[in-house]
Amino acid sequence: MNAILPAKIFLTKGSGQHKEKLVSFEKALREAGISPFNLVRVSSILPPGCELVPREKGLKLLSPGQVVFLVMSENATNEGQRLISASIGMAVPKGRKSYGYLAEHEGFGQAQKDAGRYTEDLAAEMLATKLGRKFDPRKAVGKNGTTYRISSTLSVTTKSTTQIARGKQGVWTTAIAAAVFVT
Repeated sequence: MNAILPAKIFLTKGSGQHKEKLVSFEKALREAGISPFNLVRVSSILPPGCELVPREKGLKLLSPGQVVFLVMSENATNEGQRLISASIGMAVPKGRKSYGYLAEHEGFGQAQKDAGRYTEDLAAEMLATKLGRKFDPRKAVGKNGTTYRISSTLSVTTKSTTQIARGKQGVWTTAIAAAVFVT
């Protein structure tokens, strides 16, 4: 049996508003550029050597109707002025011989920067604990804020994408963020 092992990944995000929740979600998918695909949500493992490419390049490698695997964060509200966020963080091991981790987070009242930092911390922590390591993101993060030391032989860099949106009374507002795999 042939294994499906993605070679590339890209990050994307979008938001949408409509009186119907489903249409709001569809508009968010359209803004993110991933509405023409059959989306299949998967868990959070980033395959070893999976290359992060720009969104535009990743989208060009896909065809309408294609089954596409992704990790997606989705948040929605119909409350006026409610601030929502959807964020994806990734932890990528240096050297890329080991697998990495993706984390999704949905928040309320969080600034874009805060939600992004949270998901990056979460992705690094989830990878560390999966590898059996104790981990405190505040102690493990480097001066640049995007490198974490998990052990003496393993460090990771992090990246995130976050969509924030403000709700409108009587209208559904949806925010999505996604890490899209390209096989």
